[in-house]
Parts: sequence; structure tokens; C-alpha cells
Amino acid sequence: MLNRMKERRTIRQYACRDVSEKMLHELLEVAAKASNTGNMQLYSVVVTRDRLQKEKLAPAHFNQAMVAGAPVVLTFCADANRFVKWASYRKADAGFDNFQTFMAAVIDSMLFAQTFCVAAEENGLGICYLGTTTYNAASIIETLALPRLVVPITAVTAGYPAEPLPEQPERLPLAAIVHQERYSDYTESAIDALYRDKEALETNRRFVEENGKETLAQVFTDIRYTRKNNDFFSDEFLKVLKSQGFM
Repeated sequence: MLNRMKERRTIRQYACRDVSEKMLHELLEVAAKASNTGNMQLYSVVVTRDRLQKEKLAPAHFNQAMVAGAPVVLTFCADANRFVKWASYRKADAGFDNFQTFMAAVIDSMLFAQTFCVAAEENGLGICYLGTTTYNAASIIETLALPRLVVPITAVTAGYPAEPLPEQPERLPLAAIVHQERYSDYTESAIDALYRDKEALETNRRFVEENGKETLAQVFTDIRYTRKNNDFFSDEFLKVLKSQGFM
């Protein structure tokens, strides 16, 4: 299993083969065993198989082809709604309409999602996380009819990989992310050493050239994840948290 995990890659193109309801149920059942805050399970998942419904979701994910092309799209949500209603029906007052609960629910939903993904890949499926989920959360809330105290956190496309498989994406060395006992801040020379291999990759060098930039970092900050967009989508998501009752 460890060897397979070392070889994992993100799958954005899927074979014309359905994911059985039995397999999906089992994978979600396994995922529900994941750790969570206080055993409250502050998460939900909306499973989308219907073609028209996937097409409705696609614009919220900037029309990335794998949304409509995957057999299954799963939207993982921070969900305090279910627990609050349970508490109410049992004569308990749950003070869960706050940011602390939202953060607990985010952690829970991501643990649930990642456990699902590991189980899915172990059973021959490919997955792709959609980092666009919080960008257009309001649209997803409307499409999926999410009630108060439910917010989409991430979405995952899943299906059997199409051939040929994509290349495995590069990762920074462990020295870049692991700290022993205390956090060791990064000097300029350390940054140079840790990012040298990433910057030297032919694909990344091509990204720099194609975008007319001087460094790979500028591709990330000036093209992919601009300050303007980060500020805009931050403001939009804060509005969502308020309208859904977490602020």
C-alpha cells in the first residue's frame, strides 16, 4: 500500500466505466471511520452522478472538464446543521453558530474527504481535488440546496483512470516541510536549496517562459493566484460564512 501511495497521481481524465453503487457505499463507509472532532462528525457529502446536475456544478468550478467528465463528483461539506437539529430535538442548546465550530467542521470534512480518497485509490479509482470549491461556494450552495450551517469545503471527482496515466507531480523534499521539535525559519539560502529542483524542471521552466515571467514564483503570484483574486474570493467566502450562520 505504501508503495502504491508513493506512486499516486492526480487523475483528471476518466475511462467510460461506471463506479458501482456498492463500491461507493463501501468507500464512504470506510471514510466515515476517520477521526473527527468530539465524535460529532460535523460533515456531510453530496454525491453527484446525474449528468445535468454535474453540468450545473461545472461553472462553479470554472468549467474544468473533469467535473462533467467524471462518473462521480463528491462535494464535502462542513456541516453543523445535523448536530444542531439533533441537539434541539433532545432539549439541548448547541452554541455552534460561530467560527470555532466552522473550523472544527472544516477539519472533520477534510479528514473524511482524504480518507475517502485514500480508500478510493487503493481500490483502483483515480481522484482529483477541486480547489475551486470555496471560490464559488454560494453557487454550489444554491445548486445543492445546502441549508444553514452547511458550507462546501472541497469537491472530489472520482472514476477509473483513462490511459495513459499523467506524470506524477513534483513535490518539495521533506526537509522543506518537516521541523524537529521547533519551527526552523527559512533563510534565503535554505529557500534556494529547497526550491532548486522544482525550479529546474523543464515543465516549470516552460511555464516561466510562456508567461513572460522572470521566476516560477511570479507565475504563482502574478498569474495563477493573484492578490486581487485572493482578496475577492476571501471576501465572497466570508459573506457565505455569514449567510450560512457561522459568523
